[in-house]
Amino acid sequence: MKKQGNIVIFKTEDDKISVDVCFMDETVWLSQQQIAELFDTARTSIVEHIKHIYYEGELEVSATCRDFRQVRTEGKRQVTRTLPHYDLDMIISIGYRVNSKRATQCQQSSRTSKKQRSYFT
Repeated sequence: MKKQGNIVIFKTEDDKISVDVCFMDETVWLSQQQIAELFDTARTSIVEHIKHIYYEGELEVSATCRDFRQVRTEGKRQVTRTLPHYDLDMIISIGYRVNSKRATQCQQSSRTSKKQRSYFT
């Protein structure tokens, strides 16, 4: 991962995917669709994992979910929508539940990044 202003870019080793994410309040925020792209799985699977994480009490909604406004172009008009985004704690929790090669790569990258940060603090 590398930081560019308020955006952090994740890129796999094979350069097949990169995800632009929001970095705010000292954490990363991703939408359900971005998490699905990150872990190379369906958005419906991500929604299901989020539901179970909250139901089991692993994480709290108020601490891990925030609505962000997004402007999209649909046809010839711009539409503003509010979409839920999830913080790094949720992203990591989902990553441990998703069964995909990309999720494993993300976990490995996360551990490497944590080690690098601890050396410099």
